[in-house]
Amino acid sequence: MLLRSFASFACTALLATASLAQMGKAIPSPAETATASLNGKTITVKYGAPSMRGRKIMGDLVPYDQVWRTGANDATSLVTDGSLKIGTTTVPAGNYTLYTLPSAGQWMLIVNKQTGQWGTKYDQSQDLARIPMKSEKLSSPQEQMSITFEKTHANSTEMHVKWENTDEYVTVTAP
Repeated sequence: MLLRSFASFACTALLATASLAQMGKAIPSPAETATASLNGKTITVKYGAPSMRGRKIMGDLVPYDQVWRTGANDATSLVTDGSLKIGTTTVPAGNYTLYTLPSAGQWMLIVNKQTGQWGTKYDQSQDLARIPMKSEKLSSPQEQMSITFEKTHANSTEMHVKWENTDEYVTVTAP
């Protein structure tokens, strides 16, 4: 019964989103993609990009010390066609889900082996790694959450998660 209720909810949400798009209205958390190429290896992150819409984000909507889906809607996916190092962790070629563990101090990026699930469906036993992130404060609030690849050079880039006044990032390299 619960599965049927969830399927009905998901179908209703999908139809509502399609209706908003057809009417030319903004979708609350549109699907976004970030891509980088390192030494001929492609990295793709797909996520839902929520907006602040007047809400307090860090420490409130995104609570500290709890795993966050790092976006909205479906789980945030990472696909790489080559082996990578994220921070100091080796991530083999493949498909993964990204979560974060925000805190008032240091955030952790979670690379999880479970894929294809709704964003709030997290299984810690499927974690490949938890990787410390670096932090910067944005000079002005960012309304819509984003995941971007910045400072990309031949075999190195930084993956940034930005929202509100927060910029959390980690170095990604292709050996």
